[in-house]
Amino acid sequence: MLVPDDPVFYAKFQSLEEPLLRHLYGLHHAGADSDEERVIADAYDSWVQVLLKLPLWARWHTEDAPAVPAPGAPPPRYTLYSVRGDELTSLYPIEVSAADLGHLTACLDLFAGADTEPPEGEEPLSDVFRRVMDVLLLPPPSGLLNILRFAVAPGAAVTLPAEHEREYQRFCEEIVTILSSGDTFAYRSHRAMYL
Repeated sequence: MLVPDDPVFYAKFQSLEEPLLRHLYGLHHAGADSDEERVIADAYDSWVQVLLKLPLWARWHTEDAPAVPAPGAPPPRYTLYSVRGDELTSLYPIEVSAADLGHLTACLDLFAGADTEPPEGEEPLSDVFRRVMDVLLLPPPSGLLNILRFAVAPGAAVTLPAEHEREYQRFCEEIVTILSSGDTFAYRSHRAMYL
């Protein structure tokens, strides 16, 4: 999959940690070993596995990073350019196991079935979770994925050919729509990061 070097995506992904832990703590504190507790515990473990692969997480923890990246570590940072030489928001190919995606999807289904009214001004948890999962499950254009998979090296500069730049624009428009639709200001601001 391709994940964006995008603070909006990262913030929504990061925001899932507190509700996952809060629900898990509540179920554990109730003392009942339940299927719901196992679903949330598995989802939290999978959430951590995905977090460790995200480019923004890697950037914020570079001082602790080993000189040789471990298998499954986030891809090295690079700079992406359009044919005209404009710097673009980078996309990173990462591998997430089907099991991790399954755990996260099962948890989303659980939360969607039991969503409570959020505090005023906040999105419902299941809506944020759904948006994150929709980005993770968004099929990347194969040509774009191949270019980024094989061209990304530490400090590299990658210029997209025109045909792949069109794929990039369509893919990024889908990401922005998934994450920011429903709020005109947020959508316009988010879209400006890509286009």
